[in-house]
Amino acid sequence: MLKKRDLHDSHVLFELMSHPDVFPFVRQKCASYEEFIFMTKQTIEAEDRGEIISRTILDEWGAPIGTINLFDIEDNAGFLGTWLGKPYHGKGYNSPAKDAFFQEVFYTMGIETIFMRIRKVNIRSIKAAEKLPYAVKANETRKSLYEQLNADGDVYDLYEIPKDQYSFYLMRNNGAVQEEPSHLLEA
Repeated sequence: MLKKRDLHDSHVLFELMSHPDVFPFVRQKCASYEEFIFMTKQTIEAEDRGEIISRTILDEWGAPIGTINLFDIEDNAGFLGTWLGKPYHGKGYNSPAKDAFFQEVFYTMGIETIFMRIRKVNIRSIKAAEKLPYAVKANETRKSLYEQLNADGDVYDLYEIPKDQYSFYLMRNNGAVQEEPSHLLEA
């Protein structure tokens, strides 16, 4: 379901990202395929330096359908950025991709908190975040971070996924935390 980013998926991912229903909500916007290749190379290098964690989301046949990322990693926390190509919206890929990613970053990479900043106009993403039983709306509890994100206007809602809350969710629903999930093996 997930694999490390590589240049081989760039053409498909660029086409999916360019769709007008997807492009406005992508953090790393690219106007051309060449720019997307350059950005992908930068992403791979940034991951090597520990600044970002980025994975390609795959469908059941191994085809790239989107990306999931942890940006701005600092103090064992970072900001989640996920997008799926338009043909894959509403098909059940988002939740398994997040679960696989959360398992990897929390239990093998030492991340303690995942933040989500979601544009208030992005109703699809807000509804998805509010369906996550381990996500907490953090506009009030992380007031200084919320105000920093909205310094130029009331644009974002802030959500937080603490590792302990995610672990509690897993224990209640799966019986145990999977320390090294087998489905995350690299291709």
